[in-house]
Amino acid sequence: MFVSLISAGMSNSAACRTVGINRRTGTRWRYGRSIPSVGGGLLHYPPVLHSHSTTVSSRYLSDDERAVIADLHNAGLSSRAIAEQVRRSPSKISRELTRNAAPNGRYGVAAAQRLASGRRRRPRARRVEVDPVLRAFVQQCMDVRWSPEQISHALSAEFPDQPSRQLVPESLYQALYASNPVLRRTFRTRRWRRRRRPRRSPDARSSSRLATPMVMIDQRPPAANDRVEVGHWEGDLIMGVGNRSAIGTLVERSTRTLILVHLPHGRTSAAVRDALIGVFTDLPAGLRRSLTWDQGKELSAHADLTRTLTMPVFFCQPHSPWQRGSNENMNGLIRDYFPKGTDLAVHTAGRLAEVAVELNNRPRKTLRWATPAALIAPKLATSQSPVGSRLNNVVMQR
Repeated sequence: MFVSLISAGMSNSAACRTVGINRRTGTRWRYGRSIPSVGGGLLHYPPVLHSHSTTVSSRYLSDDERAVIADLHNAGLSSRAIAEQVRRSPSKISRELTRNAAPNGRYGVAAAQRLASGRRRRPRARRVEVDPVLRAFVQQCMDVRWSPEQISHALSAEFPDQPSRQLVPESLYQALYASNPVLRRTFRTRRWRRRRRPRRSPDARSSSRLATPMVMIDQRPPAANDRVEVGHWEGDLIMGVGNRSAIGTLVERSTRTLILVHLPHGRTSAAVRDALIGVFTDLPAGLRRSLTWDQGKELSAHADLTRTLTMPVFFCQPHSPWQRGSNENMNGLIRDYFPKGTDLAVHTAGRLAEVAVELNNRPRKTLRWATPAALIAPKLATSQSPVGSRLNNVVMQR
């Protein structure tokens, strides 16, 4: 029944209500599902239906329009006069009469429709498929988890005088989601789904108000809001399976530099406080001006953080993740390396540092394709202490 309703054009939500199933169940039926298997890897459940749209774009002439064109053409009307009747451009009518006429020059509806359909279905090989040099470069970027937009910009810089090797992001997306893709996807990320589908709104996240008085984000200094001063950070935790493990994420607002915080002793307020104090103590004073966090209980000891580091802590409004937009975006990129539903406690501090290095050396569109490591380097170089040198190795060096 669900398949019949979807095939008839009913929306997923309406079909689920009619059948009497949860909307998420209907979504899994319709699009399939991929879950981690017990022995490692992914277990794929295929969709119960494949909805391939057969609707032809309105920019193409229809059978009815070709019938009118044939009648008017046989009546001796000009292309411009026919165009006024069918409300199409004269050049389109002229091309139609020239390209889809029979060998004897006569224009017929059936023959024209057959010629046009055959021409529209012609297969063309993708450029990444026929060009091994282009494919190797794109694959190399994919192996370090660059997005199609980042790869597209890199292609323009790598092959400036070869337009045939410059691709827009949509071409890369289509190559990735083709039925027989030529690009290898050896890792699971939030972007590389098995098929393209609209993204749904995330469920509302619960927020726990802290008993300790908070300084709200609207009191944050203008220099932090405008991203004109380095040293203002956004922070959060990404959670492991069952919320039993966590990794702290810190993103500098101006340079988008990432620091991953190792939490081997859990995510209690004391553990998070001590870990953050350890991280920020390693920073030069000019790079620890403020910290913005959500209202999670893990930062209930924020007063100790402020007192120890002389660094103010600001809190976002409830259910307002966009107030820490840089951090939320970075958390999505980090999930490429630490997927949801996995145990984050198995990762060492060294592994977290490796991931931070890779992300800090990735070009960012918002930075005009510079890397966070290149932007933070001058600030770290001003610190001549051994502490600054250790942080320089963690944040910057490949």
